[in-house]
Amino acid sequence: MRQVTVHSTISAPREQVFDVLADLGARPAFTDHYLSEYRLARADCHGLGAAACFVIDAPFAKESAGMAIIECDRPRRIVEELHVGRRGRSRAVAVYELAPDPAGNTKVELTTYSEPATAIDRFRQRRVHRWMRRQTKTALERLRQIFEEPPKHPLARATIAGFEPWKGPRFGSHAGVVPGNEEVIEAAAGAK
Repeated sequence: MRQVTVHSTISAPREQVFDVLADLGARPAFTDHYLSEYRLARADCHGLGAAACFVIDAPFAKESAGMAIIECDRPRRIVEELHVGRRGRSRAVAVYELAPDPAGNTKVELTTYSEPATAIDRFRQRRVHRWMRRQTKTALERLRQIFEEPPKHPLARATIAGFEPWKGPRFGSHAGVVPGNEEVIEAAAGAK
């Protein structure tokens, strides 16, 4: 696939936009139109080392993929490495660049490119770049709408099946209060 670059301007501070992009658990809220079966690969879904698995629903080339954040420079840049296809043999990279705007907005630029491993993969990805440009542009527009027109209902989030942060201290995410479970945490603290 050729290199594909799309951009969008979001009316929000750069740090807030970065925090949403660096949280892989929040990705289904704006990418579920072309990524399905999205699930987290690690308990810590934010920042460097966070990983997820999903299926890319490209026409005639539906492929499974795994992704991990390999570089996280807050609030400027996020680099994700993807392994696509059978046994993850094709490598792809997605780079988010966030730049401030003089008006207080954030310009988000997403660049994706892949390196097909075999001739069959090159053939299958021959015309996917046009489709990928449309899908990533739509994803950035949906991200912009999240900030500029907040939804009335909670955003879709990916989780690890059965993971409850307040029960898993070894993952380090138990320190915060889980929304909706304040009374459970208070009851547990009162029992001690």
